[in-house]
Amino acid sequence: MSITIEQAQQQVDEWINTIGVRYFNELTNTAILMEEVGEVARIMARKYGEQSYKKSDESVDLGNEMADVMWVLICLANQTGVNLTEAFERNLEKKTKRDSERHKSNPKL
Repeated sequence: MSITIEQAQQQVDEWINTIGVRYFNELTNTAILMEEVGEVARIMARKYGEQSYKKSDESVDLGNEMADVMWVLICLANQTGVNLTEAFERNLEKKTKRDSERHKSNPKL
């Protein structure tokens, strides 16, 4: 199943308002977002970095943890009136203009 960012925002909002009862406040969701990003970082440090796995880390699903990050980010966008499709399109345009030659001339890349 493929969904657009707009559809994801709508689906999260519908879920929150029917199953989730209500959104956590913005500050709570920001703290939850940081927690979820930390879980992704933990997996990355173990799978791609130099940290060794603990028994409790072995069955963790990176995709699921990334989806948790997306979920909370979408919650925050919905709460603050951000249209993520429009924001992403503007951001991509900004990066394209700003970086059109920058990375090509970077000897480290």
